[in-house]
Amino acid sequence: MAAKMKSTYTLTDNHKTTPSDRHDNTRLGVIYGLAAYFIWGFFPVFFKALEGATPLEIVCHRIIWSVVFLFILVTISRQLVKVRNTLHNRFTLLTLCGSTLLIATNWLVFIYAVQQGEVLQSSLGYFITPLLSVLLGFVFLRERLSRRQLLSVLLALLGVLNLTFQHGQFPWISLTLAASFGFYGLLRKVARVEAMIGLTVETLLLAPIALGYLIYLATQQESSFLTGTVQLNLLLPLSGVVTAIPLLLFVAAARRLQLATTGFLQYITPSLHFILAVWLYNEPFSQGQLISFLFIWAGLGIYSSDALWKGRASWRSES
Repeated sequence: MAAKMKSTYTLTDNHKTTPSDRHDNTRLGVIYGLAAYFIWGFFPVFFKALEGATPLEIVCHRIIWSVVFLFILVTISRQLVKVRNTLHNRFTLLTLCGSTLLIATNWLVFIYAVQQGEVLQSSLGYFITPLLSVLLGFVFLRERLSRRQLLSVLLALLGVLNLTFQHGQFPWISLTLAASFGFYGLLRKVARVEAMIGLTVETLLLAPIALGYLIYLATQQESSFLTGTVQLNLLLPLSGVVTAIPLLLFVAAARRLQLATTGFLQYITPSLHFILAVWLYNEPFSQGQLISFLFIWAGLGIYSSDALWKGRASWRSES
């Protein structure tokens, strides 16, 4: 009987993770997520320094130099075969085509917001994203949505509606950033591909278009690279590394965590953006904006307390 039990345990252990394994995996995902969101939090500082180039040109440089950086990483780690296999997997390739369009849109709108002095609106967009992630997890991944989580989503919606009413215009920057990154996280979670391989394929898909546009700018003598300041010549290539590293960390975190948990960590980035916008860049912050932020912060507070309470209850039940 003991021998039979031992055999059964060994078979199960080879196919299922233990509570300790799951805790370790979750802890690693949280570390990856924290690193990614802190790096993204200081992105406005980096992209403010690229104001001599247009947003579209900067995005194209982000793509090209990301391809170079990722190709080096993939080659060193001997994973070129995985890239090729991913390109031949129809479902994964279609999923990555969708995520590619979403992340490219997010990059372009974010850089536009920074250059137009709308860091506060980008902050609002990324404050909305975690709550949108909760809703997406509920709709597409059947992650349970508690009453508190539902209330948090409704409060965020009230904040957006108030902002629209106060300004008399649709906050398209905020909502585009939230929707593009929220759905990007969803697609990368369901795509069965490693973080670095998936990002390499995404940038490869965009590379021909980006390279074509940069060549066009060069032929029209409108390129900022190698014709502008020394600062631009140094920072534009660096944008590839700055782009790839936090995305790799984010995707690695998303694959280890529930979408709701990923959304919970994500408010680090907009908090840093908010601080930079108000105290460093002196962007105007009206009473109407304050009311909208208060609604969204209240939603985040309710969601955060609910997530922490459930996390502690789950940990105690498995201990």
